[in-house]
Amino acid sequence: MDRKVSTELKPRAIELDMNKPGFQRILAGPPSTVRMKSGLVSLNPGESVGAHNTNDKEELIIVMEGSGEMTFNGYNSIKLSRGGNAYCPPHTEHNIINTGNEILRYIYIVSILE
Repeated sequence: MDRKVSTELKPRAIELDMNKPGFQRILAGPPSTVRMKSGLVSLNPGESVGAHNTNDKEELIIVMEGSGEMTFNGYNSIKLSRGGNAYCPPHTEHNIINTGNEILRYIYIVSILE
């Protein structure tokens, strides 16, 4: 598949506020990127993002600080900790829960299929 890339796309630095609570968008997909969406999520102890499904898209989680758990389809889970990564395949319901005593911050990257 040959996809024409917009000449408007340019390399750029993206600043993040590591002290901001909640969610910060990093990449929003077209027209700002070709095939990616991403964001920084900050969860307080005991918080979760809520069970969700990225449908036919893959997702990569990169843990910046803190610890937690990523559950799949409500029962299988993996531990998350600083410097760790997790992969979620397409069509998989998942959730991330802060199981630690400090803020859990992670970056997610979702592929965009066309």
